[in-house]
Amino acid sequence: MIDGLMKITSNCILCKGRDPQKFCGRSMCPIIMKSQATAKVKEFNVSEEFSSQAPSVFIGHHGYPKVNVGILSPPEKKNDAWMYDAPKAWAKLGYGVGDVVGYRSSLINSRTKAEVGIGKSDRTEKIVEIAQEISQASRPVDVEVHLKGRPRYQTNFDPYIAPTGPNASMNNAKITSNPHINTQVEKKVSDTDLSSTQAVVQLYNKGYDENFLSKLLSMGNLGIGNNRKLVPTRWSITAVDDNVGKEILDELRDFKTCENMLFFGGYLGNYYLILFFEDVWQYELFETYMPNASWNQENEIGWTTDYEGYYGRRSYAENCAGGYYAARLPILEYLKKEKLQGSVLALRFITGEYSCPLGVWVVREATRKAMASEKKIFETKEQMIDEARKTIKERFKFDIDLMLKESILYQNIKKQTKLSQFVR
Repeated sequence: MIDGLMKITSNCILCKGRDPQKFCGRSMCPIIMKSQATAKVKEFNVSEEFSSQAPSVFIGHHGYPKVNVGILSPPEKKNDAWMYDAPKAWAKLGYGVGDVVGYRSSLINSRTKAEVGIGKSDRTEKIVEIAQEISQASRPVDVEVHLKGRPRYQTNFDPYIAPTGPNASMNNAKITSNPHINTQVEKKVSDTDLSSTQAVVQLYNKGYDENFLSKLLSMGNLGIGNNRKLVPTRWSITAVDDNVGKEILDELRDFKTCENMLFFGGYLGNYYLILFFEDVWQYELFETYMPNASWNQENEIGWTTDYEGYYGRRSYAENCAGGYYAARLPILEYLKKEKLQGSVLALRFITGEYSCPLGVWVVREATRKAMASEKKIFETKEQMIDEARKTIKERFKFDIDLMLKESILYQNIKKQTKLSQFVR
């Protein structure tokens, strides 16, 4: 300290976003990106009453069982309002972190508090009904929103859900056009004898994607009679991934085993090396945080892992959380399509390209891109492991043997004695 002034040593303060590669190794400064996104929304100068098109809804988890129910909408009517909540389209078009943040930071979260139980007859319940219709619609719904005050300008990041922009307490809302709700969705919503799991799986099999289904489930649209409740968005996302995955698992356990196969690919700085061993179903995920990736500001490499055997898990995957189920689903989709089963070791490498968390959907789409990559087939598991070592060493300067030593799945495969070994 000199004359009462402290010398500036923070790399972020010294850099000021001008040269992010110099210090943190990221291709984009998350501090500058968040600031720019917030400033962009402020330009709209949103009043306490505005008209827009709502592509999505949001249910918070703080204060459960009394939660925030939010209607997400840009500050004005947009011809491309659907793109503000379209993870599959973002991935297909190859949108970057800045593109996604740009869309999502413009969504105003107009919200009110409500009990999770469905059926309260008051003003809040009317808003819940409006949010339910928005969640059922196949395209954005025209709305008028009346706020209690001007929005609080900020961009909110979360590892489970896509970013959201300004939030404000809502006084009232009104739908100003007829929501377009497909007949198949209407049937499931009106069927109070059908469980929410059955409804989700049946709609998934009809081609509805996980993003739509999680909104439908979170707003208490599905389930048996009085069991219907609002479900926090982060919980509904994982519930959809898990329940659809379990349904596929019930099918593939009767399929023949696959060959030794390797896939590698990714999206938005999330890369997956996926190894299929010629064996019955097992699944293990390692999430590896490279230096300067989100949640890892150290120079050391860290990882978390979760595993399931042939009959699946009985408890929640606490270490990898929602990413465990989101990565498992595209793998199961591939096996179902090929009518195969296998033991699957998935290694996720999160790099500094992933400068801020964008939600679990990134995991799902990055895994899908990996599964769509060129397949490499090997005669032996040893050959496949050698190729895996080489791939990760070249890409990330990392020795996967450090993880293989801790892998329950890999150790099982190495030690397991098979009947075929005794057949001559």
